[in-house]
Amino acid sequence: MTSATSLFSPVEADLRLLAENLKNLIGARHPILYAAAEHLFSAGGKRIRPAIVLLVARATMRGQEITQRHRRLAEITEMIHTASLVHDDVIDESEMRRGLPAVHSRFSTQVAVLAGDFLFAQSSWYLANLENIEVIKLLSEVIKDFAEGEIQQGLLRFDTGLTIDSYLEKSYYKTASLIANSSKAAALLSDASDAEAHKLYQYGRHLGLAFQIVDDIFDFTSSAEGLGKPSGSDLKSGNLTAPVLYALEEKPYLEELIDREFAQEDDLEQALALVRDSQGIQRAKELATYHAKAAIEHLSDLPPSDSRQALIKLTDYVLNRSY
Repeated sequence: MTSATSLFSPVEADLRLLAENLKNLIGARHPILYAAAEHLFSAGGKRIRPAIVLLVARATMRGQEITQRHRRLAEITEMIHTASLVHDDVIDESEMRRGLPAVHSRFSTQVAVLAGDFLFAQSSWYLANLENIEVIKLLSEVIKDFAEGEIQQGLLRFDTGLTIDSYLEKSYYKTASLIANSSKAAALLSDASDAEAHKLYQYGRHLGLAFQIVDDIFDFTSSAEGLGKPSGSDLKSGNLTAPVLYALEEKPYLEELIDREFAQEDDLEQALALVRDSQGIQRAKELATYHAKAAIEHLSDLPPSDSRQALIKLTDYVLNRSY
């Protein structure tokens, strides 16, 4: 399978510059806030979201050099994503992130919440300085969607009546919104037509949904070392994902276990076994594949380029990555 490093070769130099700039953009005057933010960006990560922004920028500039506003948009995208991760780790009580202690584990819950808020605020300030009202609207929508997704996830815990459509809506808010709206924003900064920008929004939407579905499959197929959290953590917390929703159609006893919130000994282990013994994981893979293929279809109008080819190959990477 193609590695993320080789996949992003058309924007390799851009990503190196982004990594250097991120710490400079923090600008926190308080040492604790600065240390928390620096800790996050030092942990690295694959930088998939800013890479997509830069690839879309290069694909839509059609051989011309990308602008400083494209680069700043990629940096803003990574700041927004990182801020959401800090808050997610607090809500989920996750102890590790990218192989390092989560911010709330290393510092405190209060510092983590403030660090996340600070990064959202900083990203908003840099966003406003792009002075493009459409782009500002798109990325502001993302921050609202993150909150909507977390609220929905909290309200729908252990709800066996959840539909696949509602699950996909929640997945859009939590993951796909950022990829979709930042892809569209990159196209708009290239002066792409509204129709082309909309197609790139749809590319990001479908890619983001595929990404989240594959993430949810990992809860049943990956080790704790790969995930950075115990296997079955999502199910244990009542977050019902595609593999579970499909398994519920086959395994009636699974609904009983979920309804009583795994209160009895071995309930969770039984539930995990039922999901793995069903067609739930396979059907979830098929759903992810459908969205990955739909993403590719929305790139058809882009002229051939290394960046366009990387955006196509990214769908295969999303489907087949190990974690």
